[in-house]
Amino acid sequence: MTYEHGLVIGKFHPPHAGHSHLIDTAARSCVRVTVTVAASSVESVPLALRTAWLREAHPQPHVEIVPVVDDAEVDDDSDAVRSAHVAAFRAGLALRSGLGVAVPPVDAVFSSEPYGAELARRFSAAHVPVDPPRERFPVSGTAIRDDPAGHWRWLAPPVRAYLARRVVVAGAGSSGTTTLARALAAHYTGRGGVWEATRWVPEYGRTYAEEKLAAARRDAADPGLGPGDLTWESAEFTLIAERHLAVEDAAARSGSPLLVCDTDALAAALWHERRLDAPAPEIEHLHEGTAHHLWIVTSPEGVPFAPDGRHDGEPDRTRAADRLRAELERRGLPHVQVTGPHEDRLAAAVAATDALLAERPPFAAPLTPGAG
Repeated sequence: MTYEHGLVIGKFHPPHAGHSHLIDTAARSCVRVTVTVAASSVESVPLALRTAWLREAHPQPHVEIVPVVDDAEVDDDSDAVRSAHVAAFRAGLALRSGLGVAVPPVDAVFSSEPYGAELARRFSAAHVPVDPPRERFPVSGTAIRDDPAGHWRWLAPPVRAYLARRVVVAGAGSSGTTTLARALAAHYTGRGGVWEATRWVPEYGRTYAEEKLAAARRDAADPGLGPGDLTWESAEFTLIAERHLAVEDAAARSGSPLLVCDTDALAAALWHERRLDAPAPEIEHLHEGTAHHLWIVTSPEGVPFAPDGRHDGEPDRTRAADRLRAELERRGLPHVQVTGPHEDRLAAAVAATDALLAERPPFAAPLTPGAG
């Protein structure tokens, strides 16, 4: 049967495969579908972000995602409270009408929740239950909020990117950061299951520097040019940070609940500081807009210096490592320093990462209890 206007209501805190199945079912059955994202102001995932996630997952032209703030109290036995929730939903529909969008009356409400039938009654619409026992997609928002890693398979790529814990391995040049980052990712990949998809993001600055040197040698017809002969501009460091973060985000969308990053925007800002003797406000802005959760700082002590013309000289490695650690401390960012042989460094990095992964998931409790 085809309905003229189907309605889907949810918190989508966060969206998951069951929600997508619900919306897709409505989309196949209706000329037009309105998906109302009803979020309370106390919830931790921003309403705008949830709306953006759903719009990415459901780009069908006849499906519209409408954000609504719903701070009505929770009382399933109160008719007044139910009416307050419905009033918020209607306000979302009315807003579209006020913007000049023709909104036909809702004639079907699609839901997997017990309140679906009552909601449909209040809209004078048919109720279309969609897998109420959740046999096809055994997942709920509550389950994900309690244990994101345990329900990772049901999350869309942008939700994974938001929830993945990002661990940065950083340090002075030639202090074993790349070796440790690779090994840390390989350790979690070896755990299997959801962790098998753990990604390692290489340092984009290395790639950029290699390409810059190759271009300089070609342009000067001088294969003897070295990294020390290159001239750097501030905008290049910003570009490096932007591209590194883009690679990070792409890896987080397809990886496990853990992402291992070989350096980050903060390290790029300090690199800018050392090379140009100037602050890097644009890179600072990039750093502040990106969520990293733990920094593992590699001590240069005991790591033989391998000169390549790109890294800090051997006498400067300790100063660079101290500068990074001091900046992390000044900003109050969680970090550990690892030292000693590689096996000890890896063991310390794994212990710190395990402690991070054991922390409570980053969700504030919603106003409405139960599956959302």
